[in-house]
Amino acid sequence: MRGSEMTIMRKALLAAAVTLAAALPAAAQQTQSNFGGLKISGDQPIQIESDKLEVRDTDGVAIFTGNVNVVQGPTLMRAGRMTVYYAKGAAGGAGAGAAASATPGSGNIDKLEVDGKVYVKSETQVATADKATFDMGTEILVMTGNEVVLTDGPNVIVGCRLTVRMGTGEATLDGCGKGGQQDKGGRVKMLLQPKATQ
Repeated sequence: MRGSEMTIMRKALLAAAVTLAAALPAAAQQTQSNFGGLKISGDQPIQIESDKLEVRDTDGVAIFTGNVNVVQGPTLMRAGRMTVYYAKGAAGGAGAGAAASATPGSGNIDKLEVDGKVYVKSETQVATADKATFDMGTEILVMTGNEVVLTDGPNVIVGCRLTVRMGTGEATLDGCGKGGQQDKGGRVKMLLQPKATQ
């Protein structure tokens, strides 16, 4: 059981790294999207803190709850909860054979869910939402909430659903309808501050 717990911890660290990489493009979203240069920094340590970590080995799930903080280099993610789902049949869940598959690119993580006031900051860029999911198979990040707010310095973009296709770098921000809920009839709001010339 001790080896299985260590394997889960390695998977949880990998999941946190993937969460950071998935969240970075949302923080970098502007009117012109370019996500090609954002990758997991394998050479930088990842620090994860939470009030509690629950591992459900037989279900292939790891749940970080309470003041979740994930830091890698200049990037910080905060949330109330982060749930990591492992692919079915990935070396029998998180058992002893899974240690070999707990490396970047191995595909053993199926999906990540982050909720509870999601906050991602990287240098001058910040993204906030109520929830975020990242599907490893489709490489699609979705951030949702009553307001999904993307800022870069003084520039702000607000909507209710951000979808980022990591493979192509395409991003779509859907507006908010009545009551702040995502609605096809809603509008996206943008505030751009022109740079002062000297």
